[in-house]
Amino acid sequence: MAHYAFLNENNIVTEVITGKDENEDGIDWEQYYGQIRNQKCKRTSYNTYNNEHVDGGVPFRGFYAGKNFYYDEINDFFLPPNYAWDGTNFIAPVVDPIVSEV
Repeated sequence: MAHYAFLNENNIVTEVITGKDENEDGIDWEQYYGQIRNQKCKRTSYNTYNNEHVDGGVPFRGFYAGKNFYYDEINDFFLPPNYAWDGTNFIAPVVDPIVSEV
């Protein structure tokens, strides 16, 4: 079982589905699902977070894609909302401290 992310015209993930394993039955499933939906489709790894595989395997495309993630075509990875890429590392968003009113 593999997971696939559908992208809009701005490379923002609109939906993630469970589908056939890559190259199962000799078919390019990214292409197949993309043609059915008339959207760009990219496989994503449920076991990849912050460019590390949770079980020590090979990471795939930066992060497991979720709705509103950005797909970077040049670097071939998914980037969560509000994250940045400095060319080497993923940068998590800075959370503003809670300011209490007096």
